[in-house]
Parts: sequence; structure tokens; C-alpha cells
Amino acid sequence: MNDIPLFPLHTVLFPGGRLPLRIFEQRYMDMAKACLRERTPFGVCLIREGREVGTPAIPADIGTLARIVAWDMPQLGVLQVTALGEQRFRILERRVQADGLARASIEITGVDQDSAIPESCAGCVKLLERVIEQQAGLFEPPHRLDSASWVSSRLAELLPLPLQAKQELLELDSARIRIERLSGLLRPPTGAPGER
Repeated sequence: MNDIPLFPLHTVLFPGGRLPLRIFEQRYMDMAKACLRERTPFGVCLIREGREVGTPAIPADIGTLARIVAWDMPQLGVLQVTALGEQRFRILERRVQADGLARASIEITGVDQDSAIPESCAGCVKLLERVIEQQAGLFEPPHRLDSASWVSSRLAELLPLPLQAKQELLELDSARIRIERLSGLLRPPTGAPGER
């Protein structure tokens, strides 16, 4: 894909994830309007250097395509959109327009190598089931609780991990490795009180 607009953010979007955005900068308003009009995606990348507003930020090389699925303008000059994560991509070449909007040539990276949930990671599924019971609206159906890719992506979005750790999880091609890493983070450390 040759000319995708980029939206660098202090967040990591995973395929299948939901991203609510409040847009007020003119460059991103124009981008969102064009994406809605032309039914095209934009790229969401974690900011490596810089800020979300003002001077164009430097994005991570790997991000996720996002497509706007709902929008509203509750007040003049503020656009609220909900975007859904699609495929992961790698930036091949990046340029910045005069208005500060970054655009890129990208290649789609491989789809997650999905797998069943390893037995050792059953705690991840139980945790996500509890969250879904309490906040089902956070997740787009279907809830694929038998998929290591879906479960690991949703947990990586939800858990209060450092952004760099989330980015590293996004960049993994193997869903099994991703869920095993998350499962390791959720286990109490060896020798924790109450363990023998």
C-alpha cells in the first residue's frame, strides 16, 4: 500500500481492538473525513519520539491499520470516532505533508500464527471472561475465547503494561508466544507470600 495516513499515538492498537478517538487537530480532522468519504483505513503507530499534538511525532515502524466504524460531532470542531484495528503493517517509507500529517508506504505483515489456548495459560482466559462479564461493551463480538491471538491481543490492550512492552507484544508473529508471555506476567512471582 503506497499512501496511508498515519496517526501516531501514545497507545498500541492490536488487530480486532477498538480505539475511541477525540479528534480536534485540523490535519487529523481532514484525515478522518477523507477516510470516511473514501472508506479507507489509516495507520495507528506508537509514538517513538514526540507528542500527539503539535510537531509531527516519529512513529514506531510497526503499527495497525484502523477503520472508522462510528463517528459523532458533539460540538463544533471536535470529532469523536471509534476505529477498529485490522492488520498489522510495517512502514517502508514515511513523509510529512505541509499540514503536518504523516503518510507512509507500508507492507502488511503476516497474520498472527494463531493457536489454541495452551493449558498453562487458562488463567488468561478466566481473567478476560471476568472482564467481559463486567464490561462487554469494551469488546467487538465475536468473543473468541478459544483463540490465543484474540485473547492475547485483548489482554495486551487492557493490562497496565508499559507502552514499549505492548509494542513488543504487537510485533510478535506468534500468538502462542504472546499469550505465554502475558500469562507469565499474571502469575505471582515465585516465593510470594503464601507460597511454599
